[in-house]
Formats: sequence, C-alpha cells, structure tokens
Amino acid sequence: MQRTFHDDLMTDKVALISGGTRGINLGIAKRFVQLGAHVVVFGRNEQRAKEAEASLQEVGGGRAMGIACDVRDYDAVRDVVTRTRDAFGELDVVIAGAAGNFFSPVVGLSANAFKTVIDIDLLGTFHLFRASYDALKTPGASLIAITAAQAEKATPFQAHAAAAKAGVNMLTKTLAIEWGPAGVRANLIAPGGIEGTEGVKFLASTPEQFDDAIQRIPARRLGQVDEIADMAVFLSSDAAAYVNGQVIYVDGGLKTGDGSYDCLTVPDRR
Repeated sequence: MQRTFHDDLMTDKVALISGGTRGINLGIAKRFVQLGAHVVVFGRNEQRAKEAEASLQEVGGGRAMGIACDVRDYDAVRDVVTRTRDAFGELDVVIAGAAGNFFSPVVGLSANAFKTVIDIDLLGTFHLFRASYDALKTPGASLIAITAAQAEKATPFQAHAAAAKAGVNMLTKTLAIEWGPAGVRANLIAPGGIEGTEGVKFLASTPEQFDDAIQRIPARRLGQVDEIADMAVFLSSDAAAYVNGQVIYVDGGLKTGDGSYDCLTVPDRR
C-alpha cells in the first residue's frame, strides 16, 4: 500500500498503547515505530508482550518496549506510564486499545462476564488516560480510544460490549472538553471489519453470509490494519491539531450506508 505520510512524521514522539501486543493496536504500534516514534505496548500476556517488542524492534525507526500489564490494575498501569516516561520522555500519544468481547444474548450473560468486559474496555481506558495525565507533553498531546459501532447502534448479543464502548465514547469526549484547555486532544477511532483480525470471523458463519456481509459495505471490501494505523497517525499529528472530541469511523462507509442498499447495483463510472 502506498504510504501517505512523510517517513519522519513521528520522529522521536513517544507513544503508549494498551492492548498493543496484537491485532490492530500492534499494527498501529508498527506504523508509529516505522515513522520514528518510540513506542511502548502492553497487554496481559507476558510472552505476547515479548514477541510484540521483538517484532517492533525489527521494523526499524524508533525504539520499542513490550510490557506485561493488566489494564484493570490502576497501580500497574501507572507503573507502565512511569517506565515509559523514564525510558523515552513525556508522552505525545496515548492509545487505549485493550478490549474484550464475545457474542452472547443477555439471558446467557453472567454478571461476572458483563463486568469483565466493562472492566477491560471502560475501566481500562479510564485507568490509562487518568494515569497518563501528568506524564503528557502539553500542549500537543493526543489521546485516542479504539471504539466500535456498537457504542452508538444497539446490536444483538453485544449488550456488554455496547455498554462498555458507549462509556468509552463519553469518557473520551469528556476528556476532550476537560483537558482541551491544557492542550490535550482526545478522539476515538471506530474500525469496521478489518482483514486478518479476530472480529472478522464473527461477520458470518458461511461463505455465502460472508459475501453478503461484504456487499453491505459501500467500499465492497474489508479494511486493512494499515488504514486504521494511518488514521491514528493523522490524529496524532499536527494536521489534526483542531480535531478534538470526535468519533472517526474507518469502515468503508458501512455506518453511513447502514447496509440498507446492499442489493443496489452501482454503475461502473471508471
């Protein structure tokens, strides 16, 4: 894919990413390192954190660390923030990407399962952003939370994730207002179906249903991890200096179209 940013756009910027040891968040971390940022990623699994660190160091550009930490533990998150600042300096970018999800009807959802998702997604986002405040480079710091369409659209079997992400949305927008005067911006990215990620397997249970799901996307394709990463780069850059408190959908137009014209034949105007 053709790159759209200068190779040194994020040179020496410092980024901290929760849930950054795999998937979309690791893809963002790799993009940042490639552009010269120093990045710390963390997640619960120690082995995965080590593997993420190794993969980031192979990218070249900026430096990287992987740390094992559970976002549900505020003191542990605060320690990761301290280690990041001690290693690389004040934080330019903080990305809350840790999340937990599964499909379940409400009647099949235990109180503990519901609480677990809330704790990882919502409480984990609060822990990271709150613990980072005193370590942010101001003015100019950028907070980004990874959210989902369920936050704004009720979705069957997703009550837990919908409630958690709705909370993440409002928390992040509130920080945009409260911390904006200090020069801190806070925005959200809502990815659509992204190729190669865990969520894609839930699009359909048969090849026919999968093809139908793709046809509901105006772009008629899945997204790429790099496309989410590039949005994160944009929101972290001076080009987005006046973008604050926004939910940015990177979904090929799915939310806009809402799948209502998936059978429409679109003329080829190439």
